[in-house]
Amino acid sequence: MANIIDQIEKENMKENVASFGIGDTVKVGVKIKEGDKERVQAYEGVVISKKNGGIRETFTVRKISNGVGVERTFPVHSPLIASVEVVRKGMPKRAKLYYIRDLTGKAAKIKSADNK
Repeated sequence: MANIIDQIEKENMKENVASFGIGDTVKVGVKIKEGDKERVQAYEGVVISKKNGGIRETFTVRKISNGVGVERTFPVHSPLIASVEVVRKGMPKRAKLYYIRDLTGKAAKIKSADNK
């Protein structure tokens, strides 16, 4: 029974998944359906967590929109995700960046890997 589930999960997994980590600023291309048309909308923010593994793997992206913090959780292998592009590499000191929810402005910045 478990063998059948593993086989189905392997069929639905994406082959070319972008490699990114927690603390990275990413631009996620999300497919949005409007009527009979489909377009890709960018969602840019900081990855604050990654969970699970395999087909169940998810990541949470946080951004500030009009002064309000917005978080969205994406399944890595979802067909609704067109692309994940790393804009800036981060060097966090924790595995989950939930503490950023309480910070604003410059305090919420994460050290960049570019200018150590």
